[in-house]
Amino acid sequence: MINERTKHVNGANHSIFRDEMSERILLFLLFLAVALIGVLSYPGAISEPAASPEDKAREDLSRVEYPSLAGIAWRPHFIRPQDSLERLFGDDWVYVARFNRIDRRHAYPGVTIKVPENIEDIKEYTPLPLLYEPARPYSRYILIHMTEQWLGVYEFGLLKFSMPAATGVIDHPTPPGFFIVDALDRDHTSSLYKTEKGDAQYPMDYAIRFYVSPDNVAFWIHARDLPGRPASHGCVGVFDETMQRRTYGVPEMPVLDDARRLYEWVAGPGWLMTDTGGLRIIPDGPVVEVTGDLPRYLDAPPRRSPWVVRGS
Repeated sequence: MINERTKHVNGANHSIFRDEMSERILLFLLFLAVALIGVLSYPGAISEPAASPEDKAREDLSRVEYPSLAGIAWRPHFIRPQDSLERLFGDDWVYVARFNRIDRRHAYPGVTIKVPENIEDIKEYTPLPLLYEPARPYSRYILIHMTEQWLGVYEFGLLKFSMPAATGVIDHPTPPGFFIVDALDRDHTSSLYKTEKGDAQYPMDYAIRFYVSPDNVAFWIHARDLPGRPASHGCVGVFDETMQRRTYGVPEMPVLDDARRLYEWVAGPGWLMTDTGGLRIIPDGPVVEVTGDLPRYLDAPPRRSPWVVRGS
């Protein structure tokens, strides 16, 4: 009798065990099915990490379309926590920064940049023409191309030097047209906008005023952060890592100083002897032409190539 009862209990236990195993197997299979559907529906979940196409900060710079890049082979590169422009490209980081219209402070983890397949292709890169016919009659002429986010300096139509720029965004556009530089202010600060921390007015070092609107809004070319896309409230910003070092504490060793170089060209020889800071009205300033539309943002990042940058 005891043996029969024991057999009955053991049989019941085995049946319960089989039922529990069946439930676990079914749950596991259901989990796999859901995961598989997720992968098929959202392949980005298993692809190389990258900034989201829905990112409001526009951190995927491979989506910013510059017409002049059509003839240069490049691929998107997602900046990881261990990356920096210097670590990735060594002494060539300056060329990559200019190519992307981005400063080192904004080349942070999570940003996707454009990386040329051959660094030699971008060492002399400028999207502007070396000879610009409309500038030929003028001894000094500044061309700001909003589609390319680039600024060029011309003397009698010949390009003397050029630099990346950040113009106004769509809601705060840089006014297009022809203007004349009428004032300089080496130590200018914004009367409207503060730094990111909100503890100081935004610095606008080496400011060059080219337009005052009918409602008394002044537009300047000046030192600013360059995030690789249009970013200002209407002014035109160019590289100045010395200003960033003073304001944010980075970079440790400033290199890019386009704002000072442009200011020196506009102010003329000996400007350090006469420029003591503050607003200074100047006669016969350079012509400034602002042309083009804002660059187009692609709906999705370009296809990635198998080429890998040094340091990846």
